[in-house]
Amino acid sequence: MRFRQIHLDFHTSEHIPGIGKQFSKQQFQEMLKRGHVDSITIFAKCHHGWAYFPSEVNEQHPNLSFDLLGAQIEAAHEIGVKTPVYLSVGFEEKIARIHPEWLMRDEKDRTNWVDGFMVPGWHQFCLNTPYLDHIIRQTEEVVRKYDADGIFLDIVGVRKCYCPTCLNQLLAEGKDPRDTKSVVELGERVYANYANRIRDAIHAIKPGLPVTQNSGHFPHGRRDLIDVNTHLELESLPTAGWGYDHFPLSARYVQPLGVDFLGMTGKFHKFWGEFGGYKHPNALRYETALSLAHGAHCSIGDHLHPEGLMDPATYDLIGAAYREVEAKEPWCSNTRNIADIALLSVESTGYEDHASAMFTNQFDAGAVRLLLEGKFLFNVVDMDSDFLAYKVIIMPDHVLVNDKLKAKLEAFIAQGGKVLATGKSGMDLEGEQFVLDLGVRRTGDNLYKPDYFRPEFDLPSIGQANFLIQARGQRIELTDGGKVIAKRVDPYFNRDAFKFSGHQHTPFTFDAKDESPGVVESEAGIYIAWNMCEDYAINGSLPVKELIHQSIRRLLPDPTLSTTLPAQGVVTLQHQKEESRLVNHLLYASPVKRGTNVEIIEDIILVHDVKVELHLPGKEITGVYLAPQKTPLAFEQSGNHVKYTVPVLESHQMVVLDLK
Repeated sequence: MRFRQIHLDFHTSEHIPGIGKQFSKQQFQEMLKRGHVDSITIFAKCHHGWAYFPSEVNEQHPNLSFDLLGAQIEAAHEIGVKTPVYLSVGFEEKIARIHPEWLMRDEKDRTNWVDGFMVPGWHQFCLNTPYLDHIIRQTEEVVRKYDADGIFLDIVGVRKCYCPTCLNQLLAEGKDPRDTKSVVELGERVYANYANRIRDAIHAIKPGLPVTQNSGHFPHGRRDLIDVNTHLELESLPTAGWGYDHFPLSARYVQPLGVDFLGMTGKFHKFWGEFGGYKHPNALRYETALSLAHGAHCSIGDHLHPEGLMDPATYDLIGAAYREVEAKEPWCSNTRNIADIALLSVESTGYEDHASAMFTNQFDAGAVRLLLEGKFLFNVVDMDSDFLAYKVIIMPDHVLVNDKLKAKLEAFIAQGGKVLATGKSGMDLEGEQFVLDLGVRRTGDNLYKPDYFRPEFDLPSIGQANFLIQARGQRIELTDGGKVIAKRVDPYFNRDAFKFSGHQHTPFTFDAKDESPGVVESEAGIYIAWNMCEDYAINGSLPVKELIHQSIRRLLPDPTLSTTLPAQGVVTLQHQKEESRLVNHLLYASPVKRGTNVEIIEDIILVHDVKVELHLPGKEITGVYLAPQKTPLAFEQSGNHVKYTVPVLESHQMVVLDLK
């Protein structure tokens, strides 16, 4: 797998003439060179359903007069660029009205993606219908005819479907289609059958050919879904709804699993297929660096013009980022993320209202943002991960505990590990009582929303006060071993139509009887009685952040890394074992909101004199330098501690520590 990939979309209507008429081998190659590209995913079949080569099992685009796919492969291979080949699986719009019985349906018999044929857009096919054999034949033909360097299969994943085929199968099996669990279970079987069949069909022709199945967001806790891929491509376009926190969340789950993966962003201002839309070059510089910092290779999405001419402005833009990636590659291969903290994601524990192709739940999103801003070294884990590899486990807001998880957490705590749990985390599957001994007992739901917390210690920026917390909360009381480190303070009353005070919520009272435990420390760790991560994802409150950060620091008094990098920065520490070195990635850019909730990176602000201290028991450092510049950097080593200062950080800097 190469470092500098392009994903070259080519979804092209039959109503557009002259398909590929301006394609030129020379111009195609010139743009790839200009963009410093070493791999490009090109199209055999698009969402409209057309083939871009002479096909015996599909229809070539009616306005294409030559083998565009073959010409692109030949041009790329001639200059040493690899060519994975794309096939749209979920969509084939040209036959959607011919075979509507093959389309997915919801409970109200509406189609999927767009709910009818009177609005423009795609209609998704059910892979439990004869469409499956249809797409397998198309894929086999491409693998057999072309020297593809991989196969990229798009718009796939586990689905709930109520089409006639699925309903009839459920009824034939004696199951009730009104039972959501039965529908979900059938969706699991349908996807597994598809993924295994198409992978086996590909490898029967070309054993070992790389295959990736794309569903947008890779679901945490679904390690079984990795097996039908040879690598993962984590789709995460920050400006298209994913945001800049999504990729770290995905990557820090995937990297510890040991699977090869790349981070997929786009050159577009916002979303796929945006002709004439461009990011600032600094955005792509940052986004590709973010992939490298998380052990990923890079992919940037583009969309070829229907006439086949590559856009020079796009490849100048991409080249600005990939020129830097090319220089950094030697320090980014075969790395392992070093982490003190395991974020046990809510998604991985089976919480139903979680991720889609673009978004994740607010519990995990808030937790990742809190950890990133605190500059903590962390991985995202599931219930099958090795908890003993970490010092602290964070359970954000809704990690309910079954018997298996209870046993693993108790073993972790018995070995000296600490837990930070918030909201309902640590409770039984009904969310009624704690099954972990966190020094507290649940007495019921909190009656007030919002209310306040008052810590027994100073918060770094604002000292002590009664701080607003707008999240849902639990009422708790102490048990043996629990110590209150922050109190809950009630308001006079909840705000409603006939009983309110002031512009917003009701003030807190000063009556001691209106106080109760809010944050409790015990031998097992710290419990916080509100959905703090959800609150931070929605409201971004400074007191909430500082309470979480102070709590983590109580549980992790000697972290592997600490730094003065500002809040919006990102830090990782990667181990290149084969090279006997550590690589400290420091990134800084500050996205701003433009338009309606579009996160934009444009200005790169220089950050001066970034201090880093590492705690590295048993490791001796023989030298420190900046990469890729190879400039030596002064450092101090005293016992297990190493200190250095990066004079200037411009977007991304790697600091390399050679190990003895």
